[in-house]
Amino acid sequence: MKPLSIVKKDLEFNSSLSSLLEVLKNISVSQYRALESRMKTHEKLKTAIYSFLELIDPRQVDHPFLVPRNKSQIVVAVTSDSGLLGGLNHEVVYTALAELEKIPGRLVVIGERGKMVARDSGVPIVSFSGVREEEQYAQMIQLRKYLVTKFFEDSVGYLKVVYPRPVTFTVQKIEVISFLPFHLETVQETQASAFFKEVIFESRSADIVEYLIFTWLGQKLSEIFILSRLAEFAARFVHLEGSCQRMKEMDKKLRLEYFRIRHELIDRNMRELFSSRLIYAH
Repeated sequence: MKPLSIVKKDLEFNSSLSSLLEVLKNISVSQYRALESRMKTHEKLKTAIYSFLELIDPRQVDHPFLVPRNKSQIVVAVTSDSGLLGGLNHEVVYTALAELEKIPGRLVVIGERGKMVARDSGVPIVSFSGVREEEQYAQMIQLRKYLVTKFFEDSVGYLKVVYPRPVTFTVQKIEVISFLPFHLETVQETQASAFFKEVIFESRSADIVEYLIFTWLGQKLSEIFILSRLAEFAARFVHLEGSCQRMKEMDKKLRLEYFRIRHELIDRNMRELFSSRLIYAH
């Protein structure tokens, strides 16, 4: 039987830890709401880029962004530098590795946690630091420059990004987006599209396509960085909530044990006191 003082200390420790977990939960909620309120999806930019691309017939343009040069690929896994996310980082990396099993290539990992998970996979890895809101734009520029450079230098055929997307505050989904080759939705043949065929381009169609898709890559990466951060805060809340529930169950068991031991001690003391009185009575 545990000493009563030890059980009491365990109860006090659990109480303090539960309070700390509640504080961390509230911080995660605040971070999620604050980032969500500042989030911008740049829909006007996306619409403008697509509008320009609709002026060009992709079938008439021979460019690596549109036509794969070979079967190799780069897969980007967006994970986190921080913990307390449950298995979210593992899911992202395992999904990225599954994509590389389909088409061999290189794995690019964003975040230290993801790097730790992927290091034993045997796949060539290039790592970048995790997304930080105050440096997000600079990180996007750095990553885009690296991806585009490698895409041309190594004649890569495909580029995919794997990241966690917050479906709701309590549900996250691992998304796989195929960035390159770029596929523009088919534009219906209309009177307007016939008019577009009369447009005169001063630059080569391939150069225009490259610039527009390069800009689109930056827009999409920025959006993914924000969504992955939202998923991080949400996953941390879910993980902490699960920990809080386990702490409550543990606290309940400790309280039962505490009162059981306390009652046993009181009962034993009463029996000893009663026995002593009987002895002295004789």
